[in-house]
Amino acid sequence: MKTTLAEGVGFRSKRGPILIALMLSTGLVAIDSTIVATAVPSIVHDVGGFTSFPWLFSAYLLAQAVSVPVYAKLSDIVGRKPIILIGIGLFLLGSILCGLAWSMPALIAFRVLQGLGAGAVQPMAITIAGDIYTLTERAKVQGYLASVWAVSSVVGPTLGGVFSSLGIWRGIFLVNIPLCLLAGWMLIRSFHEDIERVKHRVDYLGAGLLTVSLSLIILGALEGGQAWAWNSAISIAVFSAGAVLFAAFILVERRAAEPVLPPWVVSRRLLATTAMISFGVGAIMLGLTSYVPTFLEGALSTSPILAGLALAALTIGWPISASQSGRVYLRIGFRRTAMIGVAVTVIGAAVLALTASTPSILLVAISCFIVGLGLGLVATPSLIAAQSSVEWNERGVVTGTNLFARSIGSAIGVAVFGAVANAIYSGTPGGSTDPHTIVSASGAVFLSVLVGAVLTVIAVIAMPATSHNAGSAGQHRRAEAIEN
Repeated sequence: MKTTLAEGVGFRSKRGPILIALMLSTGLVAIDSTIVATAVPSIVHDVGGFTSFPWLFSAYLLAQAVSVPVYAKLSDIVGRKPIILIGIGLFLLGSILCGLAWSMPALIAFRVLQGLGAGAVQPMAITIAGDIYTLTERAKVQGYLASVWAVSSVVGPTLGGVFSSLGIWRGIFLVNIPLCLLAGWMLIRSFHEDIERVKHRVDYLGAGLLTVSLSLIILGALEGGQAWAWNSAISIAVFSAGAVLFAAFILVERRAAEPVLPPWVVSRRLLATTAMISFGVGAIMLGLTSYVPTFLEGALSTSPILAGLALAALTIGWPISASQSGRVYLRIGFRRTAMIGVAVTVIGAAVLALTASTPSILLVAISCFIVGLGLGLVATPSLIAAQSSVEWNERGVVTGTNLFARSIGSAIGVAVFGAVANAIYSGTPGGSTDPHTIVSASGAVFLSVLVGAVLTVIAVIAMPATSHNAGSAGQHRRAEAIEN
């Protein structure tokens, strides 16, 4: 198959309309990642369920995580375009239903639908960029995609804070409607693929086992110490069942003709270590995203808008460093760039954990900004290193696995952090309404985030040093992108 490539990377190039469509698609996930957190207090006030609110993130992330490998495999079979359009459709439907939710359980259920859509949108946008741009061009494209996160980091918390302050939190989901429609229309109009149709077998059994096993493990982590004691029979049963089913999943994958998560993905050192790094990035990111607004609003009675803007520092720092990471890794390599990034992340997490006992909006914002700068220099180089090591017919699975690891890290991270916080809330008379208790619980969460950052350092150290030229040949074998 031949690829039609145009000179340049900007909006005016031949691939410009596709780039715009990818930015719009990325914007769906980017805004959703920040807009919900700032509205949590208002949502809880309206529909109740404070101890269940971590599920707003965990359920979404779990659905996103377990669906990514399936979408990734299907995209290597039928192409990227139909998969990303399905994802946008599911995200649209989930957003509408979330806006109509009448209770916390209903809202959590509809967030699952949103997560199933996000599981296709985010990895497909990144995979398409990997298909139509060379490695050197992707260093520039990252700037464009990172700008989406930069804008979303301000727009998301601001809108969330405004809707929350006005008592119309449902609007945070309804704003997705025009974005979904515009992104879908742009992709239909501008992005075209020429795919060789070959008969394949989809590993439905493996996908089912993966979904159920991870659901049980995360359920046990989130509800342990709350719905049941950690050492209770039901807790042991949930974790045991999850572990057994995950072991069964591994056995199925070894024998499947076309496994949803091929063994070679974790047997190659580069792919395994970059997936571990992505897991750590997901846990760190969602740990802060979920608890910084609650910390500021509960400890300092900060308005939702100000809490959202403090959190925005995290998602501003990420795109700034991500947009510049291309220049760095093209000079010193992927591994060294990631080492710099993870060191910065540890510094930011340490500052946040050490200052949590003396709440300050400014200190929280500065700490989040530092963490964001570090994560941008970790996540982007490690993902592109993994993408660049394979050809077209494996890039979907590799990208999906990396983002799958990030989503699992986010889901498990939120579950573990929620368990840590809820253990402190349940052990004090004031519970979740007492400012001092909120400070203690948030401080414990931030300390846990620091531990996660330190563990991520180990994964980066284990990452093999690779040349940025590795895997760049033959990157555009099977995708044809033309302006209609």
